[in-house]
Formats: sequence, structure tokens, C-alpha cells
Amino acid sequence: MTDLRDASETAVRQCLALEADESCAVVTDDKRELIGESLYAVASEITDDAVIVRYPPGETHGSEPPAPVAAAMTGADVVLAPTTKSLSHTRARTEANDAGARVATLPGITEEVFTTGLDADYESIAAHCEDVREQVADAAEIRVTTPAGTDITFEIGDREWLSDTGIVHEPGQMSNLPAGEVFISPERADGTFVVDGTMRPHGLLEDGQQLAFEVEDGLVTHISDDEIRTTVEGAAKDVGDAAYNLAELGIGTNVAVTDLVGSVLLDEKAGGTVHIAIGDNAGIGGETEAPIHLDGILREPTVFADGEIVTLPGNEN
Repeated sequence: MTDLRDASETAVRQCLALEADESCAVVTDDKRELIGESLYAVASEITDDAVIVRYPPGETHGSEPPAPVAAAMTGADVVLAPTTKSLSHTRARTEANDAGARVATLPGITEEVFTTGLDADYESIAAHCEDVREQVADAAEIRVTTPAGTDITFEIGDREWLSDTGIVHEPGQMSNLPAGEVFISPERADGTFVVDGTMRPHGLLEDGQQLAFEVEDGLVTHISDDEIRTTVEGAAKDVGDAAYNLAELGIGTNVAVTDLVGSVLLDEKAGGTVHIAIGDNAGIGGETEAPIHLDGILREPTVFADGEIVTLPGNEN
């Protein structure tokens, strides 16, 4: 519990900056109770207006929580949600933000991911995010290559780079925790990307294991892995080409994450990595809605912004 305590201190005090005159709702479920209790213990030392709400795990990511849980979220100044299934893309989370709550969701969090990803200085992570954004913000074209065979080019168009810093100090703000990435939904992409880090449903890939994807005009045209291909084909039965959409390019900025552990939530934040996602991007500045969002993490990337090499966090030397 000591490790959970330290991580909880970072989340509540640094990331959310909970104050004594504010209310806090910790929303958790039966499988994430220890993390929820640890966050509540820290919050209750800061404010007398802290509650913990627990409910059975949701059926899927994006499932709405029970009405009393949603009410607790909307009524709080600060919400922390360590849950098995993500509340990030729910009406409950949106309505809480609209009501002015500062929200941190921790979807699928495990004790290992919690302690590893929050053993960090989030003010420093925010500075790394700003440094990366400054290097890529004005670029019309981003190219990513890796030793595993990735060579893909993204056209940015009018899309905006976003940052997930973990610093949630203003009313209505929201972040994932652990945090640490700069990301965008590109207008177009062409080339090949090879995942050699982490990707669902496989988790952390074995040494030498690679998942290859071909992309043309913003759509994935070839998937080497049978399980992932089946997942995308299943989604395509409902939404057509939207399931094949090249949804996201992200750059990890959390330098406290030095080793991939098999959790997409954590591994996509690792400093010096890149992640590329397929499917939905409506919530990150894109226009495509799909029932899937599949992130794959790439090791040892080189990123070019209009031909200039981008210095990635953790690779400064």
C-alpha cells in the first residue's frame, strides 16, 4: 500500500490539485477497489467533502455507470475514476466536465501501472509535452520510421496537436492517468507501420514479434495479424471503412516509463515511443466514429517534422 500511497499523492495533490474547500468523488469498481481506496484516503485528508463510490465493472469501455455514480461525478469539483472499463468516453464524464468538474480517468488501471506511471513529476511531463508540441505544431507533414520497418507519412491538414499532460487544474479539464503524450488525428496517412511494442489483444509483444499494417490514403489496407484483422473486420460490418481509419499519431512524453509492461494505457505514454491507432478519432479532433480504437506502440522511432528530426523525450542526448 505504500507504493499506492505515493502514486495517490501524486494524482490527488499534483495532477488534480485538490483543495480543502473542494469536493472530491472517487469512482471505482469491484476489481479496482484497492486503488480507489488509496486515492480516497489521500483525498479525505485534504477535504472533508470526499466520497468513494463503487459499482460492478462495466460491460465494455464506454458503458455508462449507474445513475447514482453519474450524479456523484456531476456534483463534485474533482473526480478520479480508477475503473476496469473506461469512463473517458461516457455521457457521465462529459456532463461532469460540463458542470465544471476536473476529471481524471484511469481506465483498466492495475497496481503496477498505477505505481509505475505515477512515479513521476507531472510538471516535468507537461514541459516535455510543450517541447514536443513546439517542434511539430507548424509542420504540414510528419514522417515516422523505425528499425522494425515503419515508414509512414502523415498529412496534418487543419488538425490540431493535443497534449495529455496529467495536469488537471482548471474547471472542466479532463485527462487520463497515467498521462504523458502529444497526439493528433491526421487528415491523411500513407505508408507502413510495424508495431513491435504493445497492442491489444496481444499485450506486450515477444522479442521478434511484429504486427505490420499498410496504409493508403488514410485507410489501413493490410493487417498482418489474424486476431486484429478479425476485430477490424467485425467493426467494419457496422461502420464500413470507418473501422479502417488511421485515427491517431501519438508521441509519448512520460520519461518515468522506461520499460514497456504490456498495458496500452501506460506503454503509449513511455517517453521516446510513438503510437499509431486505428478506428475512432471523433473524440480527439477527427471526424470518424467507430466502435474500436486500437493503439499500437512502436519502439525506437525517428520522427521528422517537415524533414527536421524531432527530439523525443528520453532521447535528448
